[in-house]
Amino acid sequence: MVKNKIISYTAVFSVFLLILTVAAFSTDYIETVDDSAFEKKTRPPAAFFHDAHNETAGIDDCSVCHHLYEDGQKTDDMSVGMECSECHMSAPEDSAADLIRAYHLQCGGCHMEQKAGPIMCGECHRKN
Repeated sequence: MVKNKIISYTAVFSVFLLILTVAAFSTDYIETVDDSAFEKKTRPPAAFFHDAHNETAGIDDCSVCHHLYEDGQKTDDMSVGMECSECHMSAPEDSAADLIRAYHLQCGGCHMEQKAGPIMCGECHRKN
C-alpha cells in the first residue's frame, strides 16, 4: 500500500516537473522586443508575441531571426537566448543608433519584403 502511494506521488511529481520544464522553455510568454542596451528609451519596447508571430509568418527556422555571422558570412549557429546588442553593439564604435538600425532592418525589412506586418513606428512601439 505504501509502495503504491510512493509510486503515485512520484508519478504526479514527475508530470508536474515536466509541465514546469516545458513552460520554462516556451517562448509564448514573450510579448515585447526589449534589449537591455537601451538604457534611455524614447519609445516603448516593440510589441512582439513571439510564438504567434512565427506561426502566422510560417517561420520554423529560428536562424531566420536569430542569426550569427562570422567574417561576414552567415553561420549555421543561432543566437537564440541572446540579446541583439550582444553582437550589434560589441564593437567600441557601435552605438544605440546602430542597434536600432539592426532591429529595424531585420524586422521592418522582412515585413516590407513579405508585404506583411507593421512598418510604421507606432504599429510596433505601442503604449500599453
